[in-house]
Amino acid sequence: MLFELDRVTMERDGKVVLQDLSASLPKGASCVAGPSGSGKSTLLRLLNRLADPASGTVRYGGADVRERDPLELRREVCLVPQLPALLEGTVQDNIDFAAALAGVEPDVPRLLDLAGLDSSFADRTASKLSVGEQQRAMLARSLALEPRVLLLDEPTSALDEGTRGAVEATLLHLRERVDVSLVLVTHDLAQARRMADWVVRLDEGRMVGEGHVREQLAV
Repeated sequence: MLFELDRVTMERDGKVVLQDLSASLPKGASCVAGPSGSGKSTLLRLLNRLADPASGTVRYGGADVRERDPLELRREVCLVPQLPALLEGTVQDNIDFAAALAGVEPDVPRLLDLAGLDSSFADRTASKLSVGEQQRAMLARSLALEPRVLLLDEPTSALDEGTRGAVEATLLHLRERVDVSLVLVTHDLAQARRMADWVVRLDEGRMVGEGHVREQLAV
């Protein structure tokens, strides 16, 4: 099992966000689904120690994530946030920055291709890209870290329907080309059915279902 959460409780500003949650996420493509405010993004942040639970244990590869150096863990388990957060400069500047953190020499054309962008985007100013292009540039930057897991927090929520479909296609194709697991957060159950094999369903901070998508989200 890739991730295991054992009786995890998480509080924020004095409010319980996750309550005594136990769940599992296998390798491959998993989804954390539920309505707004159900604790989905909070759960995602626990997986690479952007937050630690008030109680309970989060395991990655069978080991407590608190045994791992946070920065090392975040390079291996990389979060792609809901809203693009690119550095100033070009797309290549962003990719080079991430690659330097990982101590690798990036193959920029390949990374752009994996993210669904052509090589001409390397010299484009990041701030002048469309939101959809910025989301793909974020993906290319994340892939420069050579992660084992990508955490995708509502990756298409800010996109129109056409761009959303293109980003989904890119992510599905990515699974065929790179040995990386995906954990997707979404409120859109149709997207969960399209993108994932396994789903953890949350509501008001509690798990209400877990298992194969075809069983949990049958139409």
